[in-house]
Amino acid sequence: MAPSLDTAFAAHLATVRARTDAALAAHRYDGVAIYSGRPHEHFLDDHGSPYKANPHFLQWAPLQDAPDCFVRYLPGQRPLLVFHQPADYWHKPPAVPAGEWTREFDVQVVRQPGDARALLGAAGRRLAFLGEWQPEFDAWGFAGANAKPLLYHLHFDRAVKTPYEIECLRQASRLGAHGHRAAAAAWRAGASEFEVHQAYCSATGLREQELPYGNIVAFGPGAAVLHYQQLQRTRDVPRRTFLIDAGAQVRGYASDITRTYCDDDAEFGAMIGAMDVLQRALCDAIRPGADYREVHLHAHWLIAAVLRESGVIGCSVETAVAEGVTSVFFPHGIGHLLGLQVHDVAGFARDVTGAEIPKPDGHPFLRLTRVLEPGFVVTVEPGLYFIDLLLDDARGTKAGAHIRWDAVARLKPFGGIRIEDDVLCTQGAPENLTRDAFASL
Repeated sequence: MAPSLDTAFAAHLATVRARTDAALAAHRYDGVAIYSGRPHEHFLDDHGSPYKANPHFLQWAPLQDAPDCFVRYLPGQRPLLVFHQPADYWHKPPAVPAGEWTREFDVQVVRQPGDARALLGAAGRRLAFLGEWQPEFDAWGFAGANAKPLLYHLHFDRAVKTPYEIECLRQASRLGAHGHRAAAAAWRAGASEFEVHQAYCSATGLREQELPYGNIVAFGPGAAVLHYQQLQRTRDVPRRTFLIDAGAQVRGYASDITRTYCDDDAEFGAMIGAMDVLQRALCDAIRPGADYREVHLHAHWLIAAVLRESGVIGCSVETAVAEGVTSVFFPHGIGHLLGLQVHDVAGFARDVTGAEIPKPDGHPFLRLTRVLEPGFVVTVEPGLYFIDLLLDDARGTKAGAHIRWDAVARLKPFGGIRIEDDVLCTQGAPENLTRDAFASL
């Protein structure tokens, strides 16, 4: 049975403290001050972008809407949460946190951001700073701001999720699955892209600024745009296919889920079915000791088989992979680490020094090259698209000679297919957070 978030938090924080102790000792710091961040105003304006908390801060304190706060940690001492609660009648100040997790902290409330300086006590000790630097911090006495060696060390360790973090990710998947079901129902009922997006937000209870990334809601040809962002308001558009890439957040931890639907076209529906089968097989490969680069390269072999069986290419699977034919239809990586950031940090890290594991030749967009370990949560997102730019580049080339262009012309109006799950690497068989979430509905 999964632990509750409050039950699991104390053990999570103990792990974070132990990891931080090791990193601080290795880089000769006495402690660390982790800044939550501050909202930004647009140029020549008095309002700006939605606030987004520093992920380092969120790992310590689950406060997604608390600007100008700090966590100060000195090894061997209880962490201090310096909580900024301004005296403000223009905006509602954030409430002083009172959840069970706060028992792990000493909490000090300040009314002005500058009041944190004395509480942090940077003078006389080597206190590292993590977060977005502000000009007033120049005089506060920090020993270093976002020093790369310290960041590399902390990021490398962050790839292995604690039970608390895994439960946050499970809950984010369940919330995202609920939104996906509502979005699919809205599409079937004739809603526009924008209305489908609204149905998703309503079902999850999340405002747009609370989503981990902007929802991709694409009908027909729009599904061939990898990060499609239009959200058309018109219902009367080609809608024979529907691709939705949308996630949710719980305490700052994200889900990242994609599904593709087709109305009643047997040919393209069969391709979606074939992609679903191969995607499940790739999810089953998320096991300890697996090189994620090999998972990515294996995806090209499986997609080549779908392209051949669907009549889109006329060459063998071996030729399609060797001559780059599959990259015309599958141009991105098979996935990435997932956690406090949708594209979580240290995907290329060989060790705590920041040395990197290279990407396979010819695959520049792969975001994860590490050997998988228990506790890694990764996305698995094979795709097959009919992208004008890549197809046009392929015409007249060696790869293009293997493409059956009549099939491409027939299938291009459907846009493309992507199926994406969030998968936990365990000691044995992987745990598919996304499929489990849909099943729970």
